[in-house]
Amino acid sequence: MLGIHELWLFILSGLLLNITPGPDTIYIIGRSIQFGWRGGAAAALGISGGCLIHIFGASIGLSALLMASSTAFALLKLIGAAYLVFAGLQMLWSRPAIAGPVVRDERTSLRRVFWQGVMTNALNPKVALFFLAFLPQFVAADSPHKPLAFLTLGLIFISTGTAWCLFIAAFAAKAAYRIRGAEGAIAWVNRALGGLFIYLGIRVATLEAR
Repeated sequence: MLGIHELWLFILSGLLLNITPGPDTIYIIGRSIQFGWRGGAAAALGISGGCLIHIFGASIGLSALLMASSTAFALLKLIGAAYLVFAGLQMLWSRPAIAGPVVRDERTSLRRVFWQGVMTNALNPKVALFFLAFLPQFVAADSPHKPLAFLTLGLIFISTGTAWCLFIAAFAAKAAYRIRGAEGAIAWVNRALGGLFIYLGIRVATLEAR
């Protein structure tokens, strides 16, 4: 179907990749500690939204074009790195406003969490490289429906990943219920996430197209 082969192996590989801890997992756990289940879910959906942008790009050839153009790659790399460092510095400098287990202006905070997740992945060329390297392995070279095949595989990968990330958010929010009202704990979470974003920004800035 659509030139997709060994779908079972793709799903299994995707699940193993999804459950492997990484920066996205840390981000979701951190936001779950800060804002509870809703914060973790917003982070998870934002990360999936950023991946979805790369999936659409890969399916219509934009990602391949980006990887072929050193200028476009360098531009996206610098924009992504600058955003990550800026977001990290904001977290380091921020002062948590705590009002019991409920954070003030929660709707605005959750919107920001979501869009940070989106931008972190959408502006990361490494994510585009991953999908370009991973998805074609499961699509026949002579398939006349490559764009649709890439899109289908990408949606499957994102669906399983989102489900796993939502599970992490629920687990972390429940485990962290007792510390969400502690200003000192929230401050340290902000610092940890800020440091993570700055680190990712430096990694993106030094990433080379292959």
